[in-house]
Amino acid sequence: MDTSPKPRLILLCGLPGSGKTTLAKRLAAEIPAVRLCPDEWLADLGVDLFDERMRARLERRFWEHAQDLLRLGQAVILEFGFWERAERDEKRSAARALGVPVELHYLAASVDELCRRLEARSRTGGPGAVLIGRALLEEYAKLFQAPDAEELGLFDVPPPGRCG
Repeated sequence: MDTSPKPRLILLCGLPGSGKTTLAKRLAAEIPAVRLCPDEWLADLGVDLFDERMRARLERRFWEHAQDLLRLGQAVILEFGFWERAERDEKRSAARALGVPVELHYLAASVDELCRRLEARSRTGGPGAVLIGRALLEEYAKLFQAPDAEELGLFDVPPPGRCG
């Protein structure tokens, strides 16, 4: 039986503090998969995590790289947050055009829980440990388009024995 990893695209969807990086690291080790996390790269390069222009450029470059990796048969995890349905639809369609299954892992949590997690993360430091206050998080929550059951049904399900 062939146990080598199969190409697939995994999109992690959620607000800051929802657990995207924690899940991505676990999945990357289990599958294995290449994990692309803009927050970690921006922090490592000394770029302000709130520099939207730079983030957009980096995410475009990551997407080009992800497509190359998928064509080469590699599994890829994108930790972009995917706040808008249009962005999720675009990635799903493009990956399917490459003949690759696409999983969407939606990580939901209340604003109170997100605030608690973000405060704890900012105390411990590390990549992505920027302080995001309640007011900003509430603004983000207004912009976030959570996937509904119909949308979730458009994505592939994780293989048996592995769920996110």
